[in-house]
Amino acid sequence: MADKSLSLSELNGCVRDAIQQALPETYWLRAETSDVRRNRNGHCYLEFIEKNAITDSIIAKARGVIWSNVYEMLSQYFEKETGQQFTTGLNVLVRVSIEFHELYGYSLTVVDIDPTFTLGEIARNRQLVINRLEQEGVLTLNKELILPEITNRIAVISSPTAAGYEDFMHQLNKNRSGFKFYAKLFPAIMQGDRSEASIIAALERIFVNSEHFDAVAIIRGGGASADLNCFDSYLLANNIAQFPLPVISGIGHERDVTVTDIVSHTRAKTPTAVAEFIIEHMSVTATELIDLQDRIISVSESVILKEKNDLLLASKEVVHGAKMLLQREFATVDKYSSTMKHQIKQSLQSHYHHLENREQYINMVSPDNILKRGYTLTLKGGAFVTSVDDLKVGDKIETRFKDGSSESEITKL
Repeated sequence: MADKSLSLSELNGCVRDAIQQALPETYWLRAETSDVRRNRNGHCYLEFIEKNAITDSIIAKARGVIWSNVYEMLSQYFEKETGQQFTTGLNVLVRVSIEFHELYGYSLTVVDIDPTFTLGEIARNRQLVINRLEQEGVLTLNKELILPEITNRIAVISSPTAAGYEDFMHQLNKNRSGFKFYAKLFPAIMQGDRSEASIIAALERIFVNSEHFDAVAIIRGGGASADLNCFDSYLLANNIAQFPLPVISGIGHERDVTVTDIVSHTRAKTPTAVAEFIIEHMSVTATELIDLQDRIISVSESVILKEKNDLLLASKEVVHGAKMLLQREFATVDKYSSTMKHQIKQSLQSHYHHLENREQYINMVSPDNILKRGYTLTLKGGAFVTSVDDLKVGDKIETRFKDGSSESEITKL
C-alpha cells in the first residue's frame, strides 16, 4: 500500500494538473467582493463570495488575487467608469483564470473586469431599497412634513472637520438678509464602513431633543462616489423617512442621487446649497410677513379713516340734532315765557284792583274822612278815647275837629 500512496504535494500536483486540463481558459465570474486589501508590493488580495438571496448567508467562497501590473490598470479603469473605488461589498463581473497551487491551494486570478455590471448592480440594489420603502409605506413620509415658516433652528449632522460643514456655516451666518440661525452640530462619520451606524446614532440624539429644532441638515463635502454607499442603505433611509423633523440632504454630489436624497424632505446638491435653501425659505417667510404687515397697516388706515369719517358725520348729526333740540327748547321757553308774562300781568292787574279797593276802603274809614263828615276824635295823652271808662275827673283831653282841635278838662262824668 505504501508504494501506491501519494504525498500531499503529489496529490495537490495532480489536482493542479486536473484543473488546468479541465478548466484551461478564463471565465467571466459574477460575485461579491470581500476583504479587499492591497499589500506593499501592489498586489490586491480579496475573497469572492456568493450569498443566498433569501437568507443572505454565504453559500460559496473563493480566494482571489489581482497582480500589481493588472490591478493598477483595472482599478483606475473601474473607478473612472463607476465613480468609485474597487473595494469590499461590490457586486462585480470579473474575468478570472482558475489556479491551484500545491502550497496555497485554490484561487482565482483576475485578468479583466466589466464596470457596467457593477453600475447596474448598484442601481438595482438602490431600486430594491426604494421598492421596499415604498411597499412599507414610508418612502415619502418625510417629504409630507411641513417645513416651519420660520426655520432657523437647525440640527446639523456632519463631520466637524469637513470643509462642507464650514461652507454651510459660513453661508448660513453671513447671509445678506441678516437672518439669525441657531445651528447645532451632531458629529458623525460621513464615509466608510462605520458611517451608516454613526449617522443613525446622530439622528437618535436629535430625536431626543427634537422639540428644540425645526429641521435636520445632513451634509458632507465632495469625495469618491464609493463614499456614498452608506447613503443607499435601507436602515439609514428608513430612519430618515420616518424622522419627525424635515430632513435636508446635501452630501456633495450633483450627479449622484442616493436613496437618502430620495427619502429626504428636500435634496440640495451641496452643503452650501442646503444653506441657500434654508435662507431662501426664510426670505419667502420674511416677504410674506412684510406683505402681511403692509396689508394690516393698509386695512388699519382704511378702518381708522372710515371711523374718523363716521365720527365726523356723527358729530355733525349730533350738532344738528342739538341745534334742533335747542331750537325746540327755545321755542318752548318762549312759549312758556309769554304765557308766564300774561299770567303775571293778569295777576298783577288783579292785585292792583284789589289794592285799589283796599285803598278806597281805607280812605273811607280813615279818621280824616270821618272828621269831614262832622265827627270828632277824643284823645288823652295822644291815645284815642273809645270809652267813658277811659276818663276820670281832672283828665285833660284833646278834641279834634275837621278843621282843628281844642283842649278841655273833665269836671264831671
